[in-house]
Amino acid sequence: MSRPPLHVSEPLWPRAADVAERTAAGWVPVPFHSFVLKAHSRCDLACDYCYMYRSHDRGWRAQPRAMAPATTARTAERVAAHLSGHGLTEAGVVLHGGEPLLLSDQQLTHLAGTLRSTVGDGVRLHLSLQTNGTRLTERRLDLLGELDIRVGVSTDGGRVAHDRHRRSADGRGSHARVHAGLRLLGREPYRRLFGALLCTIDLRNDPVRTYESLLAYSPPAVDFLLPLGNWDTPPPGLPAPARRTPYADWLWAVFERWYGAPVRETGVRLFDDLLALLLGGTPRTESLGLRPVRYAVVETDGSLAQDDALRTAYDGASRTGLDVWRHTFDDLLRHPGVAARQWGREGLSPTCRACSLHRVCGGGHYATRYRRTTGFANPSVYCAELGTLIGRVRERLAADVGRLTVTPGIGGRPQDGPYDSDGAE
Repeated sequence: MSRPPLHVSEPLWPRAADVAERTAAGWVPVPFHSFVLKAHSRCDLACDYCYMYRSHDRGWRAQPRAMAPATTARTAERVAAHLSGHGLTEAGVVLHGGEPLLLSDQQLTHLAGTLRSTVGDGVRLHLSLQTNGTRLTERRLDLLGELDIRVGVSTDGGRVAHDRHRRSADGRGSHARVHAGLRLLGREPYRRLFGALLCTIDLRNDPVRTYESLLAYSPPAVDFLLPLGNWDTPPPGLPAPARRTPYADWLWAVFERWYGAPVRETGVRLFDDLLALLLGGTPRTESLGLRPVRYAVVETDGSLAQDDALRTAYDGASRTGLDVWRHTFDDLLRHPGVAARQWGREGLSPTCRACSLHRVCGGGHYATRYRRTTGFANPSVYCAELGTLIGRVRERLAADVGRLTVTPGIGGRPQDGPYDSDGAE
């Protein structure tokens, strides 16, 4: 049943008046095609950098531990209505947390079955979950295979790097359990379920060694995540001394190793998107560029929320005051924090709009733009880092493209270049 909304604060920017102004100017929201369901609001790890439990927001304490069947049913109805209303025949649902594998087999089966039966056969629904990997056993993977749920796993690399942050409440490291689970996930018959690895950057870890430790699991893709922070609560190592860009340096070392490999070993989403944008293409994700954000978050009590990363800004930053009991996903599309992330260039600060790189960096992750005095109308706290990385990759790409030659007798087509068409999609 519905719960009274938690207190919701409104930043200095964006505000409801900004949405009204943009709507009057002709802005029309782009519908959601991805839905993040907080299937379980607790976790069996106590990672010291977790934005859910270690940042400014404490709203998780008021959330039910698991999404109740009635909430699941209502959410599925809202998803189905949104997709049908906008003529969408394909969508993704990510089971998130907390730790979604804290759900029982029965709860997982009910959740997946309710979603699929409610949206109907006319919608191709892609289900996935994001896990810390400690509960990836053969039995759970067999069930996930039966339910056709893909799996993303969070890990920070080798044992020392991983266990520095990703520990249980009693202080024990989780690497051994995650390693065992990833070994299972990477082999048949579970390989088809393997989605990606997510790795949060720690400047103390050697970048190439970290990448190669992840590569050992043969992941289809890797996401390297910058630690969350903003201008009021800077991430570790920032602001760096003048002329230093430690995160750009770290990522550049990984890029050189990844890009210089004789064969493509895995996708790195940040680099794939960056290269696509520099070549004039479209990125696959919304981490870079100006594509409108098209995912919605549903808490375990049915509250409609913004990106969880906003919890690092201030208490209540991710809350909207909306819920599946009284509101539709179309209502959420017009919430200022959601709408502003669909405005492209107009959703950026004046500083970003004046920068030649804004079409590539997209202003940086929205949560990292926050400053108490100006809300989210700022460049990212990682502005210098992104600018340096983009500049280096652009130079490397331009040099390689400049070396391409036309081979006589084959219709003037260039020889194979440094980046194949599959990676540029």
